[in-house]
Amino acid sequence: MKVEILGIKGTWREIADAARTTIGKESGMSEPSSEWKRKILLAEHSPIRKLIVSWKWYNLPWWVQTHFTRHKFGVEWFVQTSRSDRTGVNRATLGQNAPVNVEGEANAQAIINISRKRLCWLASSETRVAWANFLQELYKFEPELSSACVTDCIYRGRCYEYRGCGWDKTEVFQRALKSYREGWELDD
Repeated sequence: MKVEILGIKGTWREIADAARTTIGKESGMSEPSSEWKRKILLAEHSPIRKLIVSWKWYNLPWWVQTHFTRHKFGVEWFVQTSRSDRTGVNRATLGQNAPVNVEGEANAQAIINISRKRLCWLASSETRVAWANFLQELYKFEPELSSACVTDCIYRGRCYEYRGCGWDKTEVFQRALKSYREGWELDD
């Protein structure tokens, strides 16, 4: 499985100008600082939805893509067909592990939301790895957004799953939570 960032729409200047509009100010001129980007991402104010990321997974197991396509707000999915008339392969012979190419396009808010569920230790390890690989690639282009993406227990301060994994009871969790709240990058 390989992941590639295909493109990013919307600039941080556009996001900052939209934020300025919401408080009755004129457009600005300079590039917003990394600290400002991190603050608006963590505050999850509406202008972050102007940042849209497109990416593609290659050879993602079919059953893993179904975990991602459950997310529907602020995201669009384009999944390789398995129709026999298009591929020449009888789809009845394909198992759930059949590789597919999947393209996603999501705004920053959707990426944060998807991360909360797909980085969770209760998610399948294959799904966690696929999403972590996406975030690692995204970091090369948008480090502040990638760093704002955390598990739900970090995001909410504790686990709310019916049968949690127990990670939120560990010292490692407490350090990760403190790091997130202070605005520093997480070390895994």
